[in-house]
Parts: sequence; structure tokens; C-alpha cells
Amino acid sequence: MSTQSLSTKYIIEARIEIDGVVDKNDVIGATFGQTEGIFSSDLDLRELQKTGRIGRIEVQVHSQGGKTIGKIIIPSSMDRFYTALIAAMVESLDKVGPYPAKVTIEKIEDVRAEKRKKIVERARAILYEWEKQKVPMETEVIKELEESVLKAKLVELGPDRLPAGPDAETADEVILTEGRADVINLMRYGYRNVIAVGGVKVPASLQKILSKKSKVIAFLDGDRGGDMILRELSQNFKVDLVARAPYGKEVEELTAREIEEALEAAVPLEEALRRAKITVTPTVESKQLLGEALTKIEPLIGEVEGNLMGIVLDKDLNELFRAPVSELAQKLSETNQFKYVVFDGVVTQRLIDIAATKDEDVFLIGARLGENLSLKPNIHVLTMDKLRTQQTPESS
Repeated sequence: MSTQSLSTKYIIEARIEIDGVVDKNDVIGATFGQTEGIFSSDLDLRELQKTGRIGRIEVQVHSQGGKTIGKIIIPSSMDRFYTALIAAMVESLDKVGPYPAKVTIEKIEDVRAEKRKKIVERARAILYEWEKQKVPMETEVIKELEESVLKAKLVELGPDRLPAGPDAETADEVILTEGRADVINLMRYGYRNVIAVGGVKVPASLQKILSKKSKVIAFLDGDRGGDMILRELSQNFKVDLVARAPYGKEVEELTAREIEEALEAAVPLEEALRRAKITVTPTVESKQLLGEALTKIEPLIGEVEGNLMGIVLDKDLNELFRAPVSELAQKLSETNQFKYVVFDGVVTQRLIDIAATKDEDVFLIGARLGENLSLKPNIHVLTMDKLRTQQTPESS
């Protein structure tokens, strides 16, 4: 028995309530049985299915409290008048098996209307994308000419040849951006003291350049890439203020007004890290910064390890005091002479905050690092194991 498959125009959805427990086959049987013979055979549901004028009748039921509640779904390829008649026939069903039943038509969905709606929405989206791509030729040509002139004014700084504006080397204040395109856009609006860091992996040569500047502003994209560069800069480089492009935007696409507003809203590095929910991970650069102090500090590890003690040294590696780890934070807060702290405990944010009150570099060397640490550029943290690991190759 073959059935003709026609395009569905409407979907009838009906709610059924039965005063007894039945399954979906009972409902389907009652639907066919109680609508049979009401009109001519042309409107018999079985015949309509055979000719493809209605689709497969779907029934979904569940029982609760001795009753059965469910849905009857009937696809129809007939016109509105016949579809409405079929819906009324189904709604006339008043019994399933021995139990009273009530059917209510909830809706008749016009499938073609939904399809038309989706087509129109898609057409709008296509048109919108199309319009965005239609840049006036004159504007595009002028922009290209402008960029070619600005590129000619770019200079390169340091051994890593970092792209920069013509005033970046001599200016007391500089603006750090991610890439060459950012520098060009800022130069377009008169900012000539700009340096590009070259991406997420910021070259170490930038440290020497920034050390000569009185003020450094990092101007970063308003996305995850900007967050990553902010994290990198916060660990190893001098940064006084941080400005961010609006969320989801890049510095290279900002207008003059947006650039001005972002720079005016620049905040200190610590506040920028907090807003971006960035915690700084300690780097192994601390070992290089320790230099000759390593030979003095390494023996102290053996003295404190396993004893829950701390030893505090000044900048000349003279011992200031020894204290139990439980008293270390209080002792450190009472002096400003310390530079090296070796202790058998956890490097916590509280210890970092106390050390951060000093303007000079401070080295915290503990048994392990706490979680979610936020560092300042002058605070260097290491674990005793890491220090030993780094020391071994040099002593061999």
C-alpha cells in the first residue's frame, strides 16, 4: 500500500484529557474510530492518510492521579477549510475505551507562515551583511592613502624592532598597544608616542625602553586577547595605567572619540587586573633577578624546611630576624627593611600585599604558592623546590 507524500501546510495540535489510564494506541484507535463515518469516505482519516493529505498522527500521553493527559498532533496538506474540519472532527472525540475524554484544539500552526518568517529574517541578515560590505570607493581609497603615509612615519625600537610612533623614543609618556595596526590608528588621531608590544608574547627588550619613561599606559583590545596581554605586562613590565577598548572592540578600529574616552577612563594596573578577574602567575624570571643572592639563600632552605620557620634578610643579605610562620605576616608588617623572605609555609596574598608596600623588589620564597595570587611588578615569588630545580644546572 503506497501513500502519496505531499508538503505539509498545517499542523493541528490538540490536548486530550481522559478520566482513566490508557496508552497512546488507545487514543489513536479512538481518534480513527470515532471520526469514521461522520462525513463521506473522502474525509475518513485512514483514507486521508493513504492519499497523503494528512500525515502520521502522533500521540504523546502520560498518566497522573488516575487520569491520562496528552497531545494529539496531526500534519495536514489540505487547505484551511478542510484542515479546520479535521480539527473539529478530532475535537468531537468524547471517549477512549470505557473512559470519558475531552479534546481541545490548542493551535493550528501554519507551517508555511513559519517558513516565510524564517526566510524573511534570513533575507534581512543577508541584506545587513551585504550593506556592511558596501564601502564607498572614495572613502576606501582615502583610507588606504592615509595608512600608507602613516606607515612611512612608523619607526622601529629595540632589537625586536617594535613598531612605534615617531615620538615614542623621546617622549616621557608612552602608550602600549598590541600591534602595528593599533599604532597606525592612534597616529591617525594625533597620538605619536605609541609602541606596539607585538602580540601576547611581549619581548623582554621592552623592559629597557619602558624603564626610561615616567608614565606608561597600556591601551588594549576589549577582548580575551587584551586580557592575555594585560596578564603578561603585569608580571614583567612597567605599567602605570591601563585603558581598554569597549567590550568586543579592537584598538585599531576605534574612532577618535572612542580613543579619547578610553584613555580618559584609564585605571591603575591593580584595578585593571581586578576588573578583568586576572590573577598573576609567578614567573621563573625571579631566579635571574636573585643573581648572587642564590648562594646565600639556598642554605637557608635547609634550615627552615620542615620547621615551620621563616628567615628574613635585608638587601645586603644580612639576617634581620627569624620567626615562626604563624607570626611572619605580623613581623613583616612592623619593618620596612626586608628584601628576602625564606619560609616553610604558603605564599599567601596577605604576605604579597604586605611586601607590596615597599618600593623595592621583594623576594618571597615559600614551601608552596597559594591560589589566585595577584602580584605587583616589584614582588617576586618562588617555591623552595623551584629554586632548587633552577639552581642545580648552575652548580653542575
